[in-house]
Amino acid sequence: MECRVKWIEGGMSFLAETGSNHVVMMDGPPEAGGRNLAPRPMELLLAGTGGCTAFDVVSILKKGRHAVQGCEVSLQAERAETDPKVFTRIHFHFRVSGTGLKPEVVERAIALSKEKYCSASIMLGKTAEITHDFEIIAV
Repeated sequence: MECRVKWIEGGMSFLAETGSNHVVMMDGPPEAGGRNLAPRPMELLLAGTGGCTAFDVVSILKKGRHAVQGCEVSLQAERAETDPKVFTRIHFHFRVSGTGLKPEVVERAIALSKEKYCSASIMLGKTAEITHDFEIIAV
């Protein structure tokens, strides 16, 4: 995996080009010299973690032939007050929708992501307390 990040002169904007040839912009707040045009790097880290675990949960449920039709995860994070301002606590709230989904099946998919598959949340779990809850929406 690779990525190239380039500073866009004149502020605190950065352009990242991923190894899969996708581009994402990052920026800082005005008080740090940014123009608030794009997410902060730590916001992208949090978003990537949500994407990683949601990907796992959907994949696990589909492989188990469960009728999953939607998955949304909301993340709430707290950071240390002093540098380095690492994440110290992250709570994941999953909203999984489908037909006939059983709580124990969804709970197991989330646990597998947390304990085995989601590289991002497992890595962040080295500095942050990670908690999860979920709700099932019948469709």
